[in-house]
Amino acid sequence: MQNRYAKLAAWVYNLDKPVGRSFGDIEYYRMRLAACPRGPILEPAVGNGRMLVPLLKDGFPVEGFDASRQMLDYCIEECSQRRLATDLKLGTFEGFTTEKRYAAIIIPAGSFQLITDTVAAMAVLRRFHEHLLPNGRLILDIDPINGFLGERVCVRSWTPADAELLTLTDTPVETDHIAQTSLSHLRYDHWRNGELIASELDLFKLRWWGINELTLALQAAGFADMVVSGGYVHGRAPTKHDEAITIEACRSAKP
Repeated sequence: MQNRYAKLAAWVYNLDKPVGRSFGDIEYYRMRLAACPRGPILEPAVGNGRMLVPLLKDGFPVEGFDASRQMLDYCIEECSQRRLATDLKLGTFEGFTTEKRYAAIIIPAGSFQLITDTVAAMAVLRRFHEHLLPNGRLILDIDPINGFLGERVCVRSWTPADAELLTLTDTPVETDHIAQTSLSHLRYDHWRNGELIASELDLFKLRWWGINELTLALQAAGFADMVVSGGYVHGRAPTKHDEAITIEACRSAKP
């Protein structure tokens, strides 16, 4: 039940963050990928294609995988509607394996934080390093710590059609300051004419990273030339007001 993005969760995500909706990240990733070596690009946790589809339309050879069948179905449909050819697979961070090498691996929107076990996260970073071409880059976003410390229940809603209502109730359950994780119960409800017709409960767990901590983890995984940027302004040091922090790391050209 943890971080599974089942039917209602995927539906809500697709309504809330449709293909092309940008928080400044699509433009930023487009700019940074243009500076990367030429070659295939991988987006793990590709979701509904919010980022992938605009990049494909711009000519970037992006492919991806996702652990949620429902999210991946949205992505496949969005690509099909636009006649965009790419390779999309069902898969997890931990299970990722391929013979291919990439010019870049991108993980926007804090998806790396879905890996809540530190040992597993380090293994994933090493695997990504192994699957980059020389001078290839890993670009990923993390959220600042204040995004993990909310204690209030939050309720949001969407109206996908007449007489239809989707609600999301986000209830913080636990913050573990030693493991650096937060756990919330996400309840998704589908209503029709005021009557509840379907519900889902997702145990949503994330791990937060300190900037220096993640930089050291990337170095331990073999990366070099780290650049930390705040607010999708390349090279600007993050501030406490930034809602996203991006770290870019390079695989050395030397063997």
